[in-house]
Amino acid sequence: MSTTPLALYGPGLAVGRDVQVLHRAASREFSGWLEHTRSAGGCARPIRLTGTIAAVDRNTGRILSEQHTDELPDRTLYTACGNRRESACPDCAWVYQGDAYQVVCRGLTGGKGIPASVGRHPVVFATFTAPSFGPVHHRHVPRHTCRNRQRCDCRPAPCRARSNAGTCPHGQPAACFARHDVDDPRLGQPLCLDCYDHAHQVVWNYFSGELWRRTKQAIDRHLAATCRRRGIPKVGIVTASGKVRWVPPVRVSHGKVAEMQRRAAVHFHVLLRLDGVDPDDPDALVPPPAGITIDDLEDAIHAAVRQITVTTPAHPDRPQGWLIAWGEQVDVRRINTADGELMDGKVAAYLAKYAIKATEATGHQSTRLTPATIDDYADPEGGHLARLIDACWHLGRPTGTDIASGAATAGGRQGSLDTRPNAYAGLRRWAHMLGFGGHFLTKARRYSVTFGLLRDARATYRRAEDDDPTDIVTVGALTYAGSGWLTEGDALLANTAAAQRRQARRIGREELAHEAWLVGAAA
Repeated sequence: MSTTPLALYGPGLAVGRDVQVLHRAASREFSGWLEHTRSAGGCARPIRLTGTIAAVDRNTGRILSEQHTDELPDRTLYTACGNRRESACPDCAWVYQGDAYQVVCRGLTGGKGIPASVGRHPVVFATFTAPSFGPVHHRHVPRHTCRNRQRCDCRPAPCRARSNAGTCPHGQPAACFARHDVDDPRLGQPLCLDCYDHAHQVVWNYFSGELWRRTKQAIDRHLAATCRRRGIPKVGIVTASGKVRWVPPVRVSHGKVAEMQRRAAVHFHVLLRLDGVDPDDPDALVPPPAGITIDDLEDAIHAAVRQITVTTPAHPDRPQGWLIAWGEQVDVRRINTADGELMDGKVAAYLAKYAIKATEATGHQSTRLTPATIDDYADPEGGHLARLIDACWHLGRPTGTDIASGAATAGGRQGSLDTRPNAYAGLRRWAHMLGFGGHFLTKARRYSVTFGLLRDARATYRRAEDDDPTDIVTVGALTYAGSGWLTEGDALLANTAAAQRRQARRIGREELAHEAWLVGAAA
C-alpha cells in the first residue's frame, strides 16, 4: 500500500506541487499507483470510492477473489467523474463529445448497429430560436467574404442603427451604432435592463422542452394528414396481445442539441429524419413511402412552428400565465442532397461541440444554487444575468398563504413558510441554468445508438486490450469517499500520463491510416 504524500508532512506545513510530484515519483509504488489511476487519468475531479471488489465467474456466479480498497494505492478506487461540461472537466468532456459525435453521426450515415441505408433517408437540419424579450446588442454580418466562419473577420453592420429611435421610457438610448467585435462583452446584453422581460425569458427556458414536445407531435400529425390526402394507407402492426394497431406509414426520428445564446435564451438545433414503418418489424429503419418527400418534411416543420404555442399555468405575478412560442428565425436546411449546403460529418461535429457546453456563452458558471448561495448571484437591480437568476428564484418561490402569519407571501428570494409546490417550483432548482432544466442532447429512440451502448463497447474494448478474461466480471460493493485528487502533484502526474496515452493512440491511428493508404495506392 502506498503512503499518501500528505501524511508525511506536519499540519499547517505548505507542500509545493513540485515536492508532491517528486515524492510520488520517487516512491517504490509509483508504477503501480500510475496504473491504478489509469481509469481516471486526465479527470479533473475523479470520484474516490471505498469498499470491496470481487471477481465473479460469469457462468457459475462463484466468487474467485475478493479485495478491499484498503489494499490498493491511496486506499481508494479512482473513477472518472464523467462530467460532460468542458469547463468542469475537459478530459471527461472530450470523451462525451466523441460519444455525442457518434450518436449524431450514426443516425445520419449508419454504423454501430444502425443500417447504412439511413444515409439515403431525407434529413433536414432545423434551428428553432426563442422570441425576443427585449432589444439586445448583437452582431450581424450582411455578407460573408471570409473562408472560415470560426475566424470571421468580416465587417459587421451597425448593431441597431435608428435615425429616430430616441430613448426608452427609462431614459436609455434605443439605438446602437457600434459595429461589435466577436468578443465584445456587450453582445447579448439588453439595451435597457428595465425594459427587458427577464421573467418571460426564464419561463420560456423552463417550458421550452414542452414547446418542443408539442411541436414534434404537430410535425407527426401534419405528415400523417399529408399521407391521408395522398391516399397512402396506414400500416397495421400486430401488438403483443394479438390486436392490430393502425399507425401512419411515416415517422420522424430526431436528434436534438440545446445551445445557450449569449442573451441567455436557449435555442435548439435539431436533425429530423424521415423513416417509414415496416409492419413485420416495427423497429426496423426503412425508407419513407414514395409519396412523401423532403419537401413535405419542411412544410410540416414550418406549419408546426406557426401553429404550436404553450400557455403556462397561472402564477401570482401573472394570473394569465406566459405565452411560450418560437421566435421568427426558424432555419431549415437539407443535408446530403445535391442542392444542400450541409454534409453529415460537419453537422455531427457542430452538434457535438455544443453537447459539452451549458451556460458558458453567457459568462455565468455555477453549481446548483441554494438559499445560502443565491444572494451571491441574484440581484433584481443588478446586471442581465443577476436579474435572470433573481427571476428564477422569485418565480419559483412557494405560493399561497403564509401559514405562520396568515398573510400572502411576499415572494422574496428566501421564500416563505408555505411549502405547497407550484408549476414553477423547478425554476429554483434550475436557477444556475437560467431556467433551462432539460438535457443538452436528446434523441428519439429509433434515431441512433445510445450513450450506454457506446460506453459498453468501450469497456469491452479495454478489457480485450488488457487481456482480461471474458468469463469473469468485477462486482463492487463501494461507497463514496470523496472527489478530486489527494494532491496537486497527483493530479499533474495522472493527467500528464493520460495525455501521453491519448497522444500515442492518435499517432498510432494516423500511422495505421497512412499504411492503409500506401497499400491502396500500391494496388
